[in-house]
Amino acid sequence: MKSAASVQWSGEGLKFEGGVPGGPRAVVDGNGKAGPSPVTMLLMSMAACTASDVVDIARKMRITIRALELNVDAERADEHPRRLIRANLAFRVTGGVAGDESRLQHAIDLSHEKYCSVLHSLRQDVVVTTSLTFEPA
Repeated sequence: MKSAASVQWSGEGLKFEGGVPGGPRAVVDGNGKAGPSPVTMLLMSMAACTASDVVDIARKMRITIRALELNVDAERADEHPRRLIRANLAFRVTGGVAGDESRLQHAIDLSHEKYCSVLHSLRQDVVVTTSLTFEPA
């Protein structure tokens, strides 16, 4: 399976426009002013990847999710290349019924341990933790 992406410099600052060739475009700004920075985009990608897994797995478990919010709190190394060293993914899920919390946690664990390709593309020494706040419908 192949993936592709491209970016083009806008000619101003560290602002780029990129995306899938021939597809939707997004602004990425190395200064984080005109759009998310590359590291923020990485965190957003990880969040969207694992959130997609959780929604998909929950559907297969027949859990009705009304809302899902995923906040990522990350820590980067102090020295260059200032790589990501730690991230916590805090899920907030509304929907389902009482008793679905453990099944949703299982969906999160499956994404974390097996399915999220973005998370599994990071260095193995990046510490990624999760938490879940569940509000039944």
